[in-house]
Amino acid sequence: MPKAVRAPNPLVVNVSARHCHLSPAAVETLFGKGYKLRPMKWLYQNGQYAAQESVTLIGPRSRVISNLRILGPCRDFNQIELAYTDAISLGFDIPVALSGNIKGSPGCMLMGPAGFLELPEGVIRAAPHVHMHPDDAQFYGVKNGDFMKLRIGGPCSMTFEKVLVRISPDFKLEVHIDTDEGNACGLGPDTPCELIV
Repeated sequence: MPKAVRAPNPLVVNVSARHCHLSPAAVETLFGKGYKLRPMKWLYQNGQYAAQESVTLIGPRSRVISNLRILGPCRDFNQIELAYTDAISLGFDIPVALSGNIKGSPGCMLMGPAGFLELPEGVIRAAPHVHMHPDDAQFYGVKNGDFMKLRIGGPCSMTFEKVLVRISPDFKLEVHIDTDEGNACGLGPDTPCELIV
C-alpha cells in the first residue's frame, strides 16, 4: 500500500484578538523618551510577543477601548487591528486588509501614560492569512500572495474561502483569524482544521 502523504508541519489555527503594532517613535510618544517594550508572552511565530504595555484607543464616537495590547517587536509603521464588532462599536468603517496595507484606512487617537498619538491612518481588519515556511508552501503547491481555503470542522463547521498565503523562512505554519471569525466557527483547541488549495 502507498504511504499517506503527510504535511511537513502541523497546522495551527489561532484567533488574533484586537491589538496594535507601533514604531519606536510611537512607543516613545506614548510611554516616554527611550522607552522599550517588555515581552509578557511569546507568540507562536518566532520573535513575536505580546508586550506588557497596552494603550487606550479613542474612536470617532469618543468611545474607547482600554488596554489595547501592543505586539512586539516594534515595526516601521503604526497599525491597529480590530474585529468588525470592535469597529462597529467604536464607529469605524475599516477595510479588510493585509497587515501593512494601511493606505486609505481611517486613523485614530492613542493614549498612553506619557502622552497622546494621533494616527492619520492605520486602523484595519486583518484579512485571514496563513504564515508558511517554504517547505509548507512546496507541500501545498502555493506561492506568496495566493489564496487558500480553511475548512473548520465541529458543530459550527464552515469554510473560509480567502485565506491569504504569506511565505518566509522565518515562519511556522499558522493561520490567523480574528475574534469574530473564531467565535462564528466555534474554534477550540480540539476543533479539526484543514487547509485546502
